[in-house]
Amino acid sequence: MLFDADRNRRSFLTVLSAALVGFLSPNRVLGKGAATTPALGGLTGFGSTGDVYAELGVTPVINGQGTMTMLGGSLMRPEVEAVMSLAGRHFVPILELEVAAGKRIAKMLNLPDGYGAIVTSGAAAAMQSGLAGILTGDNPNFIEQLPDLTGMKSEVIIQESHRNPFDHQLRATGIKLVEIETREQLLNAINPRTAMMHFSNFADAVGAIKVNEWVHIAHAHNVPAFIDAAADTPPVSHLWDYAQMGYDLIAFSGGKAIRGPQCAGLLVGRNDLVAYALMNNSPNENTLGRSQKVGKEEIVGMIKALEIYLAEDHDALNREWQRRLEYISGVITRVPSVSTQFMVPDVANHVPHMIINWDPRRVSASPAQISTALRQSKPSIVIERAEQADGLSMNSFMLQPGEERIIAARLAQLLQNHSA
Repeated sequence: MLFDADRNRRSFLTVLSAALVGFLSPNRVLGKGAATTPALGGLTGFGSTGDVYAELGVTPVINGQGTMTMLGGSLMRPEVEAVMSLAGRHFVPILELEVAAGKRIAKMLNLPDGYGAIVTSGAAAAMQSGLAGILTGDNPNFIEQLPDLTGMKSEVIIQESHRNPFDHQLRATGIKLVEIETREQLLNAINPRTAMMHFSNFADAVGAIKVNEWVHIAHAHNVPAFIDAAADTPPVSHLWDYAQMGYDLIAFSGGKAIRGPQCAGLLVGRNDLVAYALMNNSPNENTLGRSQKVGKEEIVGMIKALEIYLAEDHDALNREWQRRLEYISGVITRVPSVSTQFMVPDVANHVPHMIINWDPRRVSASPAQISTALRQSKPSIVIERAEQADGLSMNSFMLQPGEERIIAARLAQLLQNHSA
């Protein structure tokens, strides 16, 4: 079917109207007693064994690494699966659902006046659509022509130390990333072509310009400030801290600690910019974000995941995660020369971590060899080398009950086998 440009432009204006109506309006502990997804009685063929991964020949792992996308992020709660199943039983106008979900989420997070949200297909999608909305506003011609930036601003400023693989989503819009490192360089870089200033929050410690100063400088020069906070829960307060700080747009992952659908995320921010982002996103046709589809099931599931996450006893969860690590430590440090230390990253994956070290003169295997042996174990266990230490690093917040005992026993066995 040929593309009807006039019809598509009219649809964009309709979308904007609906979005602005929604966005510009005023402003527990998990597991026990949870609802479950209705059983699919009489299932035949694929899945009938109850172990879909075994049927495919794929090996599940015990996850001691955390909410890594390459391992599937996190595990959804049964309640989330249940509401997603309910959502999948009906058709619904997706744009209307996005607006309604955004209003509910803004209220749940008690966002500042003038702030709203939409559910995206992950934090990376939120970054791309958020920037696209800043570039195009409500101009349907601009929306259709991205990544051709003719007539639009074309530069995004970022600290050199904040560059990372995820800024590919920013570059996909056609913009040029302008790298700076000092405050003086930043001030000199701001010019009429500057569309946005981007901040990677997990790199706050290494950048010369910190999170508070970045947004202050942006607003002093009338430039929107975006913060990538994908893995920045816990603490739960980060879901509203950056909005209260004044950031114009904030990206969160939904499939990490929040334990929503793996292919869901949140774009939180100024109502007008969030509305423009939605115009650049699926289900709208001829948009850069058309491929970043988020389904009705994920939108509804994200609301439920947030509801549960906000009600959890986060102090109790931290104590449990620390207890699991201490149990593993108590077992493996019985092997001569093996030692452990505990730490919590300042930003991103702000949960208890444990570093495992040993004297190579007493334990002959390297961290890489132990990590590989764990991965090849039955069950397979994922614990990776520490980034800045000659040892292993793990966390426990994605472990299922009792898996700390499996890790402790197998890791102690491997270390003991290589002990002099």
